[in-house]
Amino acid sequence: MENALIIGASGGIGAAVAQELDRRGVAVMGLSRRIQGIDVTDPASVDQHLEKLQGPFDLIFIAVGILAPEGARPEKSLAAITAATMAQVLAVNAIGPALILRHVPRLLAKDRPAVVAALSARVGSIGDNNIGGWHSYRASKAALNQTIRGAAIELKRSHKQAACVALHPGTVHTPFAADYASRHKTIPAPEAASHLLDVIAGLTPAQSGHFYDYAGKEVPW
Repeated sequence: MENALIIGASGGIGAAVAQELDRRGVAVMGLSRRIQGIDVTDPASVDQHLEKLQGPFDLIFIAVGILAPEGARPEKSLAAITAATMAQVLAVNAIGPALILRHVPRLLAKDRPAVVAALSARVGSIGDNNIGGWHSYRASKAALNQTIRGAAIELKRSHKQAACVALHPGTVHTPFAADYASRHKTIPAPEAASHLLDVIAGLTPAQSGHFYDYAGKEVPW
């Protein structure tokens, strides 16, 4: 791997992945809302920033996401669902990555192995949902997973050596999850980044369109 594009490069995991890639000698192009001003909920903003890029990239890593809008919390019950909250979570976690994926065929390397990876979450697994709750976040990640699956099918036709996957990073010690991680073992962001990049390094085209955790184990849809 020679070069990578990270969207969401100023977030806890995105920044750690950028740093780990740099440590591994990979050239990194980073985009984020905080630094470059890309707004993944605005199609014009996504197009403006990605159309400027030339590529080709060996890795396109999508690390955007929210647990809930500012001032809100993930729902504990059906009664807590509001249309506005669900729409905003879906806009960032599902529609935003889909808008990014529109540009991937042009930006991803075709003549060598390449990977598209999007940060998902185990709670987005329909098959693994045994406790309910967190309805907007779960739905948004399930929608992301379906989009990744569809993107993988399309990319297989034009990018024979590529893998397009959803990744679960584990419960990472970042501000993103700080209020919700008390019952779960957390790992530092640099460690999570190293695990994710090890998984990415081992992917083959046959694994495209699937969902993996930080240890490389497949997660049920």
